[in-house]
Amino acid sequence: MKKSQLLLLIFIMIFTSCMSKKNFLYLQGLPELSTSSANYEPIIQNDDRLSIRVNTLEPEASIPFNLEGFKSNSGNSNATNSGNVANTNSNNSSNAIGYLVDEKGTIDFPVIGTINVAGFTIGQIKTILKEKLAVYLKDPIINIQLLNFKVTVLGDVSSPGIKIFSSNRVTLFDAIGASSDLTIFGKRKNILLVRDFQGVKTFNRIDITKADFVNSPFYYLDQNDIVYVESRKAKVDATALPNLSLIVSLVSFISTMIFLVINK
Repeated sequence: MKKSQLLLLIFIMIFTSCMSKKNFLYLQGLPELSTSSANYEPIIQNDDRLSIRVNTLEPEASIPFNLEGFKSNSGNSNATNSGNVANTNSNNSSNAIGYLVDEKGTIDFPVIGTINVAGFTIGQIKTILKEKLAVYLKDPIINIQLLNFKVTVLGDVSSPGIKIFSSNRVTLFDAIGASSDLTIFGKRKNILLVRDFQGVKTFNRIDITKADFVNSPFYYLDQNDIVYVESRKAKVDATALPNLSLIVSLVSFISTMIFLVINK
């Protein structure tokens, strides 16, 4: 190997050695065998949109308690214009219908009337509905889904933006995956999560390189969470430097000059 090549290789090794893999690996320190019994449910907030479906062994009995039946009985115009009943996707073949949680945290449910849902989990809302429906139906089966679960991912990720999920359980890794992962310059040890619940904002710092992160209250995301990935100092410093091709050319030139001086 020529001395110039050797010097260049040493330079590259010194540069890369400064970037410890501990800064990039996720969930470090996992035990060899571990289990998790996490059963997270999001808490419903104002402006959430819920799909609620009631079923019974006698299908006809449950018709008035579903929006399709409510619309057919009340007329399309009345159902569409009621304050918190919304069509979530008119182009969807299933014509998904949802209940929009109003500013008071309530929805208008067919037959039953106004129900307070904000501040409750989906499981708790199911229990409330079963108690109210017990007067009309025998052993109702209730399916509830949050239709507009979204989080915003900003900063040093490959694909920042608003991410919308069809699941009620979304983890920080789901959001990172939807953003095509952090870039090499994204800080994995100091991710900022901004959470707003009923007008109260909290600012939380997260280290995803530690395995115990999965047990933190921020492993699962809430509706409208904001995830911000700060840039590493190396990228911030690089903005004051010339472009990479010029740096490579400069390193090559210096290496050549050193080779010529050594062999003079």
